[in-house]
Amino acid sequence: MSYDSATDPHASRSGPRPGVWLHRYAVLLACATLGLIVAGAMVTSTGSGLSVPDWPTTYGQNMFTYPPSKWVGGIFYEHGHRLIASTVGFMTIILAVWLWRRDDRGWMKVLGAAALLSVIAQGILGGLTVIYLLPTPVSVLHGCLAQTFFCITIALAVFTSPRWRRRTERIETSGRFAIPRLCLVLVGVVFGQLLLGAIMRHTDSGLAVLDFPLAYGQVMPDLGATAVDNYNIDRRWDHQMPTVTAAQIAYHMAHRIGAAVVSLVLISVAVVIFRRHGGLAVLRRPAIAACVLLVVQLALGAWTIWSGKNEWVASSHVAVGAATLGTVWVMTLQSFRHLYVTRQEPAPTMALAGVAEA
Repeated sequence: MSYDSATDPHASRSGPRPGVWLHRYAVLLACATLGLIVAGAMVTSTGSGLSVPDWPTTYGQNMFTYPPSKWVGGIFYEHGHRLIASTVGFMTIILAVWLWRRDDRGWMKVLGAAALLSVIAQGILGGLTVIYLLPTPVSVLHGCLAQTFFCITIALAVFTSPRWRRRTERIETSGRFAIPRLCLVLVGVVFGQLLLGAIMRHTDSGLAVLDFPLAYGQVMPDLGATAVDNYNIDRRWDHQMPTVTAAQIAYHMAHRIGAAVVSLVLISVAVVIFRRHGGLAVLRRPAIAACVLLVVQLALGAWTIWSGKNEWVASSHVAVGAATLGTVWVMTLQSFRHLYVTRQEPAPTMALAGVAEA
């Protein structure tokens, strides 16, 4: 579909218009960012975070000229992650400049600059994780900022689409549980779950509990000192696994509880969308996709434990988690684009009604 500035309330008649290629490039950047998240997950899943001990160089050499013959073992994952990150960074620079020169919406220029600042900060955090030997707070922040940057790139892809810029008739919705508000809550819940997942991964808590759906044979494991000692005896002698602390078990269980919360909220929001606006494809399709991703994500979470945290399974779990966040984020953006929330006046009390009648 072609872009028509005459029907676009955001466009300037005399200003430049972003074309379809800008949109396609923004989509490409979002896909590349998802690939970067997967590459980062492989670094963590394979324990390759310090396979390259220096930064920004690679064993004292320029990372862009480091010979492929030396990309062996963990170096392959860590060095590859750096190269992909650099590529995404260069792509973001191009997009920010492109938006500044070709998009006539001032807030889009700001969003492009925010994307550039985010990817720069992400690169610095990645370097700090190496320099300071993988400190948990920095590593967790690095992972969360990656998800935030991913959401920014998705927003840029959505906002540059010709469909978004065309005039759209918005549908009225009201109430405390209006769909745009529910979608925002869902995004926050999913992001919180990814935060818990990052904490679990960077505290080596992924296998703090070895069974699923139970936890050491219980719905909720006992975290007392005696119970943890017994768990560790079982881990050492029956499974040849390292010992864990009560805190690691708590991180692991928090992530499981978070999965249940995400499932409840996501399914509830999807049901509301199907009932109220099932005919609106821009909301129905991402709602269906999010539900499918949820099922896949739950299966991958269980498989991660059953497989002893196989690196490909664990990384796929991270990838689908990011895809779920991206999907519900798109659904949220579209809900605000196609629906508008009106204030619902509270019904008058009997007393007020009586005074009015008098």
